[in-house]
Amino acid sequence: MTYDALPSWQNVDDDRPTFVTHLECGLSGEEVPPDRLHGLSTVGRPFLVRYDLAAMARSLNKETLAARPPDMWRYREFLPVRANENIISLGECMTPLMPAPGVPGNLWIKDEGRLPTGSFKARGLCLAVSMAKELGVKRMAMPTNGNAGAAMAAYCRAAGIEAFVFCPDDTPETNIREIALQGARIYCVNGLINDCGKIVGDGKEAMNWFDASTLKEPYRIEGKKTMGLELAEQCGWQLPDAIFYPTGGGTGLIGMWKAFDELEAMGWIGSKRPKMIAVQASGCAPIVKAFEDGVEHAELWPDAHTQAAGIRVPAAVGDFLILRAVRQSGGFAIAIDDETIFAARDDMARNGGMLLCPEGAATYAAWQAAVADGRIGAQDRSILFNCATGLKYPMPEAGQTLDRHQTIDYGAMA
Repeated sequence: MTYDALPSWQNVDDDRPTFVTHLECGLSGEEVPPDRLHGLSTVGRPFLVRYDLAAMARSLNKETLAARPPDMWRYREFLPVRANENIISLGECMTPLMPAPGVPGNLWIKDEGRLPTGSFKARGLCLAVSMAKELGVKRMAMPTNGNAGAAMAAYCRAAGIEAFVFCPDDTPETNIREIALQGARIYCVNGLINDCGKIVGDGKEAMNWFDASTLKEPYRIEGKKTMGLELAEQCGWQLPDAIFYPTGGGTGLIGMWKAFDELEAMGWIGSKRPKMIAVQASGCAPIVKAFEDGVEHAELWPDAHTQAAGIRVPAAVGDFLILRAVRQSGGFAIAIDDETIFAARDDMARNGGMLLCPEGAATYAAWQAAVADGRIGAQDRSILFNCATGLKYPMPEAGQTLDRHQTIDYGAMA
């Protein structure tokens, strides 16, 4: 398929293929014009893309949407890229929503490991790099715990944009190698992701790169927003009761919440919202602490540690947006220790045949804990996000040897 073959989204009055009106600071309400390069607002907080939703509702309906190919770009009107030729696509599919195998109860898994580069980071970086191309960026840099860097490397290579990636030195080797193989310059840093982020920020003037850190540019959230659009469509425009989301920077949780608001404004869904449940690791749980303390901003988490690297984020610039969504939805934030995370991974693999990534396993463990303590009913329709393929992460050593020249004792295998 080609995107030019899809129905036109141009507004006849101003000949624009999207409905973007402006960008707005999520904290202060500061407004800035679109079609220019923006980082954080003047108060150092994320900008959110705003649309003419009334015009979008007149231009698009559910029937037209349903007839389109099952990929991320079926939601073209909801996205900010103006010129089709600036879309950088590596085949972003609609990811499956399936009943959790082998699990009693009404639990469903949205398996984001089917996306390009094997994780949901492809959604955000697809949009961020496409917009960077549209706005003339030649060089991008970001800190990463692995998967985001792999996605940026791939999309930047496809776009012809130079990429620099900085990761903690204990990032899984698979991630480091795939980032390098996809053409990015990668540096392993003796610190955490926030330390890597400081290197990116400090190097902007010397290196003339655009800082693509989580929520420090406005467009990754628009790509992650498509998780909410897909979920609503896959659920027949009736949102589930609860969403368990692995929360580091929280872009996806914020993006889904934004998607639901936009869909309601268009009249496609009602006011019902799922409980948004932010899942973190016990060794790095700044959002959980802020939620429990009743505050809007999270403090930097000291000595952050967890083997679920994707949620090892000691500080999130969009903390207040995460916490607002959680509280407004009647949800909660929950921390899971590493032992329980990996026990949940093993349980799903051995009993259900599905290999979750550690961050996805954290959401499964969180669902089990929430059902056990009564915060969620087992029959409440709950969705967990498996944010990456489990194949990208270290697994326990396994396998037994056989000498084909010796008599094989098949009875011992029983």
